[in-house]
Amino acid sequence: MSTGTEASQNEAAASVDEVHILWTSEGMSCDGDTVSVTAASLPSLEDVVLGAIPGLPKVVLHNKVLAYESGDDFMAAFHRAARDELGPFVLVVEGSIPNERVNGDGYWAAMGNDPKTGEPITFNTWLDRLAPKAFAVVAAGTCAAYGGIHAMAGNPTGSMGLADYLGWDFRSAAGMPIVNVPGCPVQPDNFMETLTWLLYQAAGLAPPLPLDEQLRPTWLFGKTVHEGCDRAAYYEQGDFAKDYNSPKCQVKIGCWGPVVNCNVTKRGWMDGVGGCPNVGGICIGCTMPGFPDKFMPFMDEAPGASISSSILSSSYGPLIRSLRAITNKAANREPKWRHDRELVTSGYNPRWPHR
Repeated sequence: MSTGTEASQNEAAASVDEVHILWTSEGMSCDGDTVSVTAASLPSLEDVVLGAIPGLPKVVLHNKVLAYESGDDFMAAFHRAARDELGPFVLVVEGSIPNERVNGDGYWAAMGNDPKTGEPITFNTWLDRLAPKAFAVVAAGTCAAYGGIHAMAGNPTGSMGLADYLGWDFRSAAGMPIVNVPGCPVQPDNFMETLTWLLYQAAGLAPPLPLDEQLRPTWLFGKTVHEGCDRAAYYEQGDFAKDYNSPKCQVKIGCWGPVVNCNVTKRGWMDGVGGCPNVGGICIGCTMPGFPDKFMPFMDEAPGASISSSILSSSYGPLIRSLRAITNKAANREPKWRHDRELVTSGYNPRWPHR
């Protein structure tokens, strides 16, 4: 039996055969998430837009970095959406949202001009107009999800994440909460996989997307960096790197992997290759709501991530390593052949006898 939310989502998706994606990075953004998503392969952005994915509705992408149009031609789709003339659309927000109530005499961020007055339309005004009308609202990257770099302590813009601006109880026209896909930048396949799920949902071919308390897709952010890290076995043995040239666990030189929700060590970055600690970089917690303030300074030993390492792993780790070394030495010898006598008595005489 469907819940009220599921029923409203199914009703909204009943006859969708074309979906527009209105992608705006006019908040406090570096466009890094857009650049990152162009590297996706599971699926690629091109496959989604060109209709190569079976079952997806036709997709029309409006992204200033990837668009042929410019100026008023590019802005036309956003104005049509605000007037309820565009049809179903997914609103993708890249960049944190400034607080225009503390802007003084000007404004922090704007996109396009008002056709009637010629004045810039603030980014916040666009969110107010478009978010309630969208089939789904997606925060691409940590800045959009939780404020990120622009929301650091002491920033003058009062920047915040999308859920802080719209409200954590916000629901789209289809009854869905905001979908946060954090990362600085967002991992490309994480974003495209989430978007593809939403497009299937718009076509009535997928159930509601499962989210955790931080509005992240559960299957992508349910585990920690550490749980998928190539170096995790060194942590277990209490064997830690002392510099960045070492292949060992990097917790002692600043890695926050044991306490950060992210799948990049399992998924890799591009085509399954990479993932920060796997290739020698420390995890700085860029997918987390507390990033960056709670994870600075980045190169110091991470207290929250390494306390168990210092107390527990450092004590039992050397014992584990010693016991494993003994077993390793025994396993690196061929077993006695059929019996425990020194000589092989199979009747075979090797050309070059050995001890």
